[in-house]
Amino acid sequence: MTDGATQAPLGLQRKIGWTGAFWVASGVPAFLLFTIGGVAATVGKASWLVWTVSITFVFIQSFTYAEIAGLFPGKSGGASIHSAIAWIRYVRLLAPVSVWCNWFSWSVVLSMGAGLGAGYVLNLFFASDAAINSWQIVLVDLGAIKEGMTLRINATFLVGAALLLACFAIQRGGILRSARVTMVLGVAALVPLILIGLVPLLTGDLPRSNFVPLVPLAHDAAGHATDGSWDKAGWLMIFGALFAAAWSTHGFETATCYTREFKDPKRDTFKAIFYSGLLCLGVFILVPLAFQGSLGLEGMLAPGIYSGMGVGKAMAGMIGGGMVVETVITVLLILALMLSIMTAMSGAARTSYQGAVEGWFPRYLSHVNAAGAPTRSMWTDLGINLVLLLMSDYLFLLAATNVAYVFFTFLHLNSGWIHRLDRSHWERAYRAPNIVFAVGVALSFVNIALIGLGAQVWGANTLYAGIVVVLMGIPVFLFRHYVQDKGKYPEAMVDDMQLGDEEGVSSRAGVLPYVALGAAALIVLLGHLYATS
Repeated sequence: MTDGATQAPLGLQRKIGWTGAFWVASGVPAFLLFTIGGVAATVGKASWLVWTVSITFVFIQSFTYAEIAGLFPGKSGGASIHSAIAWIRYVRLLAPVSVWCNWFSWSVVLSMGAGLGAGYVLNLFFASDAAINSWQIVLVDLGAIKEGMTLRINATFLVGAALLLACFAIQRGGILRSARVTMVLGVAALVPLILIGLVPLLTGDLPRSNFVPLVPLAHDAAGHATDGSWDKAGWLMIFGALFAAAWSTHGFETATCYTREFKDPKRDTFKAIFYSGLLCLGVFILVPLAFQGSLGLEGMLAPGIYSGMGVGKAMAGMIGGGMVVETVITVLLILALMLSIMTAMSGAARTSYQGAVEGWFPRYLSHVNAAGAPTRSMWTDLGINLVLLLMSDYLFLLAATNVAYVFFTFLHLNSGWIHRLDRSHWERAYRAPNIVFAVGVALSFVNIALIGLGAQVWGANTLYAGIVVVLMGIPVFLFRHYVQDKGKYPEAMVDDMQLGDEEGVSSRAGVLPYVALGAAALIVLLGHLYATS
């Protein structure tokens, strides 16, 4: 066997080139809007450094992602499916858990993006103290998980639900129509982000005092924000910020979800993720620099910045030009959030679709409509996220799901060397340079350390909630495997996963996968003990 194309899932259609996937993935820069406020309000003047380090890490890792994706031109679902193929020969339960972690982390983008978009819409038309922004009906008190958190119906939920339904209607038309719409939205949405990143730099409106001293944020005895120091408390804030930033910066791996829909997967896969990475590298470095330089520490700590609801209004004000220009920028930022929802909806639906094809997710998710869109997966995402949209604290939801997402990226990066050992003779459309490949693997352990060191910054129970999210994938798999499939894997999946003795596939990694998992668990445990001591 020389490649992974011998088995290809039916239904999805080869209709796009790498530029189509690029435009679908162009919603990832908008993920910055989800966490830029929380990161800025957590580490203060060190915020720009956190973003630069985080996106640099991910860009290095993307070369490994490209190599792995090129092995499987016949598969949709992206990175989680590709890593599952590596791990299933050693720890079979990790395959469905990996897919689950990736899917759930992407799926919740729908509710968080819709919630932020709704906040931008309401801030655009109504004053912050208007009655429409204050009424709510509390359904469930979630204070046991995090103080003050509830499930509620309010204006944010209603507007957010409308945004979700609009994105769903577009996605039902298949990948080609989605790519065309996202290209239009991408141009409209990237314009404000690029302007926000460039205008303050070109005008020189970046006071030095907003960047120095380069130290993490701290608070005095009275609770007032002040410059901190590089002590234990300062470093823990940095780790917490890097942990949150990783949720946004890792997103462009979604470009590999469309391998099964590329006209020329061997050529298009690398180009899609590489050029998506370049776009993200520019946006995730320039926009935080301009954001911090324009607002300063006091502005970054203003009400609404931490939650993200006030970020759009603050960014619109950075461009200048009066009320009309600010209104236009705000509308374009709303389009950017809709683009991020469509990006997540496309990637998450294809991940759950492929998971169902492989026998890990419930069977009904393997359906596609006449246009080649995995509509049952999309309906499932929509239903789950309408419930999550009821939550009053989207940042806690983000942090909890990020535990699962970072764990998934660890599995994926380490699947790279497992594939090199077990499929050493397979044809590779692209092979990452060895030094870049090795650095990517090393960064997987840095990422996993951020779970233990940084998750608690976003709430005392964040790590535990994240572990629950990871474990939720197990009963989903058990239902499919033992209830629906009566304990037998689908024949196509057995062939697809190369579980038997096949030419070109072996289990040469030996005990190394178990060593890597044990090291990861130990790193998380020691990091958490250090952070909470």
